[in-house]
Amino acid sequence: MNATGGARTRAIRAGYALAALLLVIGIWEAVKALVPAQGVSLGDQRILPRTTDAALPHVWTVFTVLGERDGKGTVGATLLRTAGFTFGLALLALFIGTVVGVALAVLMQRFAFVERGLLPYIVVSQTVPLIALAPLVAGWGGRVVIAGEPWRPWMSIAVIASYLAFFPVAVGMLRGLQAPPKASVELLHSFSASWWNTLIRLRFPASVPHFLPALRLAAAASVIGAVVAEISTGTAGGIGRQIIVFSQQATGDSSRLYAAVFAAALLGIAVTGVVALAELVLRRYSHPAGAQRSKGSA
Repeated sequence: MNATGGARTRAIRAGYALAALLLVIGIWEAVKALVPAQGVSLGDQRILPRTTDAALPHVWTVFTVLGERDGKGTVGATLLRTAGFTFGLALLALFIGTVVGVALAVLMQRFAFVERGLLPYIVVSQTVPLIALAPLVAGWGGRVVIAGEPWRPWMSIAVIASYLAFFPVAVGMLRGLQAPPKASVELLHSFSASWWNTLIRLRFPASVPHFLPALRLAAAASVIGAVVAEISTGTAGGIGRQIIVFSQQATGDSSRLYAAVFAAALLGIAVTGVVALAELVLRRYSHPAGAQRSKGSA
């Protein structure tokens, strides 16, 4: 694809994203205007939500609230500071999850019995709710000392978030490592290539189209994990805890709460943007020829 075609594609994608945002805003304001303040109920069951300012503020108030005073600064400054804290933890969790996921995928590709024995437990691990896992990790971490330094609360958040992030990387990377056709693997074997050389020269490049989508999922999961972990462990300083603080203040106007939720959504976009940089670096491997699942392993 030439530069002009690439620019046109990016412009079209940006247009779609803008159109989707405008559509959401339009639906939001339509619900605010058309649905009664106390919602719509059918018997004892509410089928449409309340649309009072305490439940559903106008879109513009969510943005104008950013300039209101909050302690020594503004609401916008508070959200920027807390989102930055969570952003750093999400990136750390993404890094840890990626390293663990890739290592597990390589191990499972190398030894078939490890894949058969380990993969079901990797899948089952994702059924454990974070709200149950968070107190356990925080409790275990309180007994850990690393190089003479005690365990910090933010370390628990990074571990919990990486627990969500490693799964898509492990599964996607395993599929990618098994993607090269059997003929390509046998060709390298005919040249006396070792398992390591086959991994570096064939399997890793062929895994990129599977790895990148998995990395995008892991980026989103790391943000979700960090926010939930902040809430579950009660760790201050992040956007997750700030959502709780603003929800407690939302008695007559929930604009601050919605602003915090919107900031968390933008945080996910920011982490995904970091993944997009990795995609630019690995672009040459995005569409390797003949990437099909092999029936055997090197």
